[in-house]
Amino acid sequence: MQPDTPDILLKILRRKREEIDQRRRERGQRELLRRIEQAGDTPRGFVQAIEAHIAGGRPAVIAEIKKASPSKGVLRADFQPAAIARSYAAAGAACLSVLTDVDFFQGADAYLQQARAACSLPVLRKDFIIDDYQVCEARALGADCILLIAAALDDAAMSGLASLARQLGMDVLVEVHDAGELERALKLDLPLIGINNRNLRTFEVSLQTTLDLLEAIPPGCTVVTESGIVQPEDVVLMREHGVHAFLVGEAFMRAPDPGRRLAALFFP
Repeated sequence: MQPDTPDILLKILRRKREEIDQRRRERGQRELLRRIEQAGDTPRGFVQAIEAHIAGGRPAVIAEIKKASPSKGVLRADFQPAAIARSYAAAGAACLSVLTDVDFFQGADAYLQQARAACSLPVLRKDFIIDDYQVCEARALGADCILLIAAALDDAAMSGLASLARQLGMDVLVEVHDAGELERALKLDLPLIGINNRNLRTFEVSLQTTLDLLEAIPPGCTVVTESGIVQPEDVVLMREHGVHAFLVGEAFMRAPDPGRRLAALFFP
């Protein structure tokens, strides 16, 4: 954990530690590893799917499935992860992101499993991952990629969790909010960097955050812009600056038909 971690994130991480301890008592890490081995499930290539879309000249959309958020409350009362996943896949999404945090996002492990079973897209486990246990748990659930939030982790923890994920065959999306976090994340030498346009302290969203950090991104690293993509003009702006991967959730979750909203936003 970083010394300047925002209060809301501190609250989430304190609760997350309690949750991990409880889960570990119920099911040990060795059992998770046995489940992974017995399942024999090969991870779907998350980075590969993103790169394939971009190489084909298409925007690579990581379409998010989430029921609620701490700041906005319930986003979608009629919440059916499998149906949403199929709708995203039909609309041209490259990957899925599924919230599994229970206390703050009303997520569930089962939502990830249902979404992944409903289509062939690779799936990111979107959670506050701070412990090796959660990485093993993610793979046991079927996740193809995990999210690591730089603001929630020190350098050693971030590196260790990323290494374990790769050992288990998963990809890693590291999320940053500013230049300092980006500098730390780039030390991991991973192919994906997520830039979140939402300020964790004020909750204000500005696409300028992504644009300001682009010059520090090395060749060969794909930028995923997160938060604030709500109209086709936002997509055009990003693509004009060489950003072709997008993680979008709220704009889809509030729409009657999430897949149709995805198509309207990215393939007008």
